[in-house]
Amino acid sequence: MLDTILNTLMKPTKLEKEQLKSLEFHNDMPLDVYDTKLSREEKTPIISDVLFKNKSIYVSKHNRYAPYPTHSHTFLEINYMLRGSCDEVVDSQPVHLEQGDVLLLDVGCKHSVSYLGTNDLLINILFRDREINLDLLSDLRSSKSVLYEFLLNRRIGDRSEIRYLLFGHEDESEVQETLDRIIEEYYLQRDFADTVISAYLSILIAQLVRNYKVDIHKEMSKQQELAVQMLKEINDNYRDVSLEKLAAKYGYNRNYLSNLFKKEVGDTFSNVLTKQRLINANILITSTTLPISKISKEVGINNRTFFYRKYISYYNVAPGSDRKKKNQ
Repeated sequence: MLDTILNTLMKPTKLEKEQLKSLEFHNDMPLDVYDTKLSREEKTPIISDVLFKNKSIYVSKHNRYAPYPTHSHTFLEINYMLRGSCDEVVDSQPVHLEQGDVLLLDVGCKHSVSYLGTNDLLINILFRDREINLDLLSDLRSSKSVLYEFLLNRRIGDRSEIRYLLFGHEDESEVQETLDRIIEEYYLQRDFADTVISAYLSILIAQLVRNYKVDIHKEMSKQQELAVQMLKEINDNYRDVSLEKLAAKYGYNRNYLSNLFKKEVGDTFSNVLTKQRLINANILITSTTLPISKISKEVGINNRTFFYRKYISYYNVAPGSDRKKKNQ
């Protein structure tokens, strides 16, 4: 981060001086940016896309010296803890941010921010690209695994959708560097700044997906541990793994493993194995020129009709069309 930008961000604004004096929240948002109808329905102030006007991305420093009350947006938001730390309440859950942490908030995610002191700099990056959303399991299909999906779903419990994700600051220097470049471009406003910022945003989202780590806080039962081990086997040996082989390896009855797997994972072993094979097929289809018939066999699916039917069902596009679309 350039010292000139950092020094500018550290200087108290007029509104911050007012909040420091009164220790009360002063709203800096014009009334016309609020969606009156949605705010009334949700019983929470909701900031609309009007905020952007002619911009596609909006960057701002979060005002210090007073708590920011619960609110929501009709767009996506990134909270980047540039300096210091802070506490938020996100969808009724306490979230603590340390320096370098990144919080990604989905459309409609309600959150509030606690008091920020002089040395706390929280940067808000707001953007409207509806192609980027927090249904990450859809985006991660081509780059992650069924094991990752299971662990991520387990981390968020029984919730039907992911409304926010917290990215820790450890070992994520590339994410922080990209965020710093976005902030610099926004405040310096050099030629083509908006174009550069949009490009950086796409890079940032890809880096966040690449760096996201699943953290399991709850202890697993023996059955859950066995299910995770079976998922790992699928992940590592998807070409030729089978229930029969795992039953022999772990010393369990095949039917017992089948029933345990479905109970813990929520799907059959066969379906999950096919999904993993499709994930790996997608990677090869979109990143190589190998014939699709060869790719199908490479991932362990010898029946061409079955492969095409399942691929279309999972990705909503035929393998050949998917390759053309990704290479455009």
